[in-house]
Amino acid sequence: MFQGSIPPLPTPFRKGRIDEEALRRLVERAIQGGSHGLSVGGTTGEPGTLTLEERKRVIEVALDQTAGRVPVIPGTGALRLEETLELTRFAQEAGAQGAMVIVPYYLKPNQEGLYRYFAEVARAVPDFPLILYNIPGRTGVEIAPKTVARLRRDFPNIVGLKHSSKDLEYLSQLFQEAGRDFLVFCGLESLTLPMMSLGAVGTIAATANWLPQEVARLTELALKGDYQGARELHYHLLEANEAIFWDTNPIPLKTVLSWMGLLQKEWRLPLGPTTPEVEARLRTMAQRYGLLEGA
Repeated sequence: MFQGSIPPLPTPFRKGRIDEEALRRLVERAIQGGSHGLSVGGTTGEPGTLTLEERKRVIEVALDQTAGRVPVIPGTGALRLEETLELTRFAQEAGAQGAMVIVPYYLKPNQEGLYRYFAEVARAVPDFPLILYNIPGRTGVEIAPKTVARLRRDFPNIVGLKHSSKDLEYLSQLFQEAGRDFLVFCGLESLTLPMMSLGAVGTIAATANWLPQEVARLTELALKGDYQGARELHYHLLEANEAIFWDTNPIPLKTVLSWMGLLQKEWRLPLGPTTPEVEARLRTMAQRYGLLEGA
């Protein structure tokens, strides 16, 4: 169904408004670089600073530019269940191939609350594939493997999970509980290969906005079982993967993409520019990977 490299695109802004032309450039670059799908509206896309209408428009633009060439799996999760339902239904009606729904943040619900929340979403779109998004560093709570397995058992349209955590033991427990055919995607760039060696089917890695060919190739090699070849790319990509987190994502990502002429170096508050020291490190990294050639 879904596998490989699915870049999570940032949301470009120009003078405070969504820059649709820049978003189209990012979509095209990812596809031309061999990406196997696209995601918008996830953490990298700053969804918490967007209105519902803006989030819908980002989905529309991505689907229009993609034109069916690769799957589009937008992030549709929000703190309020009603907003999650509205966005997820919209994504389905707009023609997306699935949706990624984050564990509700800030409230720190217990496992029964998480089960009931995702159950409501799954019931609302019974024929629409859903990927749960586990990112405890941002949400303050983790969905337990047993809860995921319960959801998968009760709702066949819950097909996978994005795991954004360094906890590899969680991944092994998840496969034991939910089944090894459950579609797990890595959400921490530098752990793509380790997670795929355990059974993950791909990565939703922001680094693929910089280096789409290399990230896509790593996932292809890992899926074929060529771990020696994938390991070489793992180490080649290591600094770029780490650079995504030299400041809060997507600040480093947008900084370098702006130097590449792909978007404006612009965020919405409370995000802000990084320090001159981090910018200097980013420029050195970008030059090493050839990202600024011709820029």
